[in-house]
Amino acid sequence: MAKNQNEMTFKYIFTYDYNPIYVNGAHGGISPRGELVINFYLERQPLPNAISHEITQAGQIGPETEVEPSDLGRSLVRQVINGIVVNHQTARELHYWLGEKIKELDALEQARQAMAAEQAGQVTH
Repeated sequence: MAKNQNEMTFKYIFTYDYNPIYVNGAHGGISPRGELVINFYLERQPLPNAISHEITQAGQIGPETEVEPSDLGRSLVRQVINGIVVNHQTARELHYWLGEKIKELDALEQARQAMAAEQAGQVTH
């Protein structure tokens, strides 16, 4: 709770179906209204619609004879999970927030590397 009049407390309410998801990319741009549209996706290998196999003389499943679609091995899927639309100010605030979190992650990674280097030095002595 806020301790004085110069302070505000934000309370976070999560819906029952809140479910963070993993994304490994984004695509988007500026909308005609001047807002930033960001669509998040998960990049993965595609799954086939169908695969045909030869049946051996012994009645076993043999080698593949056909895959649908035919370009399956030369394709990747970018499954668009969800997206956001933000105005200019919110985009700036997100940019700043992400920058601060990246600095924290960089500091953690540097500390881990230093600790690993220290431990490696202790093992070799």
